[in-house]
Order: sequence, then structure tokens, then C-alpha cells
Amino acid sequence: MPEGDTVFRAARLLDRSLSGQVLTTTDFRVPQHATADLTGGTVLETVSRGKHLLTRIRAEDGGHWTLHTHLKMEGAWRVHSPGQRWQRPAHQARVVLATTRAVAVGFSLGIVELLPTEDESSVVGHLGPDLLGPDWDETEALRRLREDPTRPVGEALLDQTRLAGIGNMYMAELCFISGVSPRRPVGDVPDLPRLVRRAHQMLDLNKERAVQSTTGDLRQRERMWVFRRDRSPCRRCGTPVRVEMAGPPGRERATYWCPSCQSA
Repeated sequence: MPEGDTVFRAARLLDRSLSGQVLTTTDFRVPQHATADLTGGTVLETVSRGKHLLTRIRAEDGGHWTLHTHLKMEGAWRVHSPGQRWQRPAHQARVVLATTRAVAVGFSLGIVELLPTEDESSVVGHLGPDLLGPDWDETEALRRLREDPTRPVGEALLDQTRLAGIGNMYMAELCFISGVSPRRPVGDVPDLPRLVRRAHQMLDLNKERAVQSTTGDLRQRERMWVFRRDRSPCRRCGTPVRVEMAGPPGRERATYWCPSCQSA
């Protein structure tokens, strides 16, 4: 699933491509909104909230609507010039927003919802502080993480109601550079504020890059410390990086760590 910085960049792409323009075509290819038509409306902005995208539109009749989308595992937004061939097959398109200057297509989106802007809290109000939001609140994020001190820190970091924006990759990398196993209880993490601060710094830096890196090295196999490096030697000690599936049944994720560098 995309990380918060990836979603931030998608929001910025949509915002730059559509904001201030009048929609010449809207096509919502999901059953619940198949008859919706916002043609003639004006795109006000697109913002990210954790891993959620909110595109705000003022309709011709003055009503304010929000298109709420989530990329989930396979989704992506692509922006094309009018008449340009789409980068992915048309059958994967779930939303099409067109103006005289751009055609934005949401492919394989996991969530597509159209709702009054005043009701946005019903879809994102449950989220914790957004690591890349203008209202990022480290103190509140720490309070939420500490509510259950027995919970494994890896699981807690992935919980978007604690803090929003961390996915599997950042969870693994943050635990590694903090020297703690993802299975270690939150209450036993030596310096939780420093870990959260590093999370903010990592996402903030990578939101400006086309390629994510936590090591500072942008070469293909050198970008990560442990993520997707199972059976490869740890960059610090040479011990083979381990991987196992963890998480609630039906929502397991691959967890990567170095058994020598990260204490349980």
C-alpha cells in the first residue's frame, strides 16, 4: 500500500493539474456514483490526509462536493493531455476528471466516494495526526501511540488512527534505525519521541523525491536498510535480514528486521 509521501505527491499532481479549472467531463465508474455528473463545476483543490485524497469541487449550482479516493494496493492517479493515450488500460479507470487542459484518471482506486464537503470528517475524521499535514502534532501522535503500551510498535505505527501516513516500508525502516524489533511493545521503546520525529523527517524529505530512500543512497539496491531485503546481509552487521508475515488475520503484512541490530 502506498506510503503517505506517495499520496502527498499524488495530491500535489492533481492540485497543480486541475485546481481553478472548469470540469468539461466527469465520469465516475463505480456503481454508487455512476449517474453523478459534476460537469461545469470548478475544481478548488486536492489535498492529502494521511493516505486519503480529497478533491474539492464547487458545482455549477454552488454546492460543494468532495471526491474522496484511496489508492489501496494497486491504485494510481495519472494526468494526461487531452487526446493523449492513457498510461494504463481503460478498463482499470474508476474516475475521469477532464478540463480543457488536462485529463486526470484514477486507475484501480480502492475507494471512490462523492460526498458533501461538509461531511469530510465522516471519511477522514478517525485519522490520527497527519505526518505531512499542515497541522502535524507530534504530542498528540505520541499520546495516541501510548494509549496501549503493550501493543507491538510495528502494529501501532501502521494504525492510521494513531498517526497517519506510515505504511509497511516506513514501519520497517523506522524500527531498524531505532534499533527496536517491530514486535517490541510500544511502552518498551527507549525513545519513542525520537522515532516519531524521524518518521516526520523521513516522509517530509521523501515527499520531494521521485524515488524513496531511507539510507540517503538513491541507487536501486541501496535505498532501504531492511525493507524487501530478506535474506540479504544487514548493512550494519551482516546478519541476514529476516521477514515474516504479521498482523491481524486476513490483513497480514510482511515485516522485515535484523535480528542482531533490533532488540525485541
